[in-house]
Amino acid sequence: MKRRECITLLLGGAAAAWPLAARAQQLAMPVIGFLSSRSPGESASDLAGFRQGLAQAGYVENQNVAIEYRWAENRYERLPALVADLVARQVAVIAALGGPVTALAVKAATKTIPFVFITGVDPVKLGLVVSFARPGGNATGLNIFITAIEAKRLGLLRELVPTAARIAVIVNPNSPEVESQVNDVQAGVGAIGWEAQILRVGSEAEFDTAFATLARSAAQALLVAADPSFNSQRERIVALAARYKIPAIYEARGYPVSGGLMSYGPNIADMYRQVGRYTGQILKGVKPADLPVIQPTALELVINLKTARILGLDVPPTLLARADEVIE
Repeated sequence: MKRRECITLLLGGAAAAWPLAARAQQLAMPVIGFLSSRSPGESASDLAGFRQGLAQAGYVENQNVAIEYRWAENRYERLPALVADLVARQVAVIAALGGPVTALAVKAATKTIPFVFITGVDPVKLGLVVSFARPGGNATGLNIFITAIEAKRLGLLRELVPTAARIAVIVNPNSPEVESQVNDVQAGVGAIGWEAQILRVGSEAEFDTAFATLARSAAQALLVAADPSFNSQRERIVALAARYKIPAIYEARGYPVSGGLMSYGPNIADMYRQVGRYTGQILKGVKPADLPVIQPTALELVINLKTARILGLDVPPTLLARADEVIE
């Protein structure tokens, strides 16, 4: 064989081997199942937090880990089929996000695949873990006690709108957290002497009706309860609050960034980061049972001054001084 032919043959063989090697490397990558009750577009900043946490654990998507995304788009009835697909694909671990509905769907589908959750309801009471310190089983995650701060949101709203006497509260009747939220709100309202109108919004089509109802009932302020599906609709909710000129407080920073008046709650993107970090640790061999349930304590107050001016509200200096972020 001539030298040139030999070189050509060797190079050709190497070129043919590269796709096989790349395919083998891809198959060798661990696969994460990312399951959310939310929608991809409005979750972009939180998803960035998840990827940041993965990177902190040593994993970068499409380099040494693959991610299979499944989005329920606020249609909770889709979750069982979505998680069943991830289980059939034998993913290494599942990030169960978008509230307790997602975590419960994963728990019902598998007792062996590890999963990491975020929930605002006590995960022990939900049956997700045995205890906070030693979760046991195949699950761990974050418990943010989001429902326990609805009363605090009421107090902040009262500081901003001290003359209000009647408040409307929007809750999601499909959420496992709803009764805890309603009880918390009613206790908070009783403590400050307000009258509350509970509006249950279980679908996108019901938002218009809810705002028309609160307008007819002359509500003077609004609390939008913490709920992942509401986060997905935050642009619409903020627009309706602006149309009806009602001062409102929300769960997360995304609302005032979108033009809402005020939010008080945890940094959701940072919670997703912690889920990503735990997911990476599990990929490295740590058992969920050995990862304690995290309870974030840092809460952020965000105020949109532009929106306050449009509504004719003077934000008290004491409230501004406590704000973690003021949007001009």
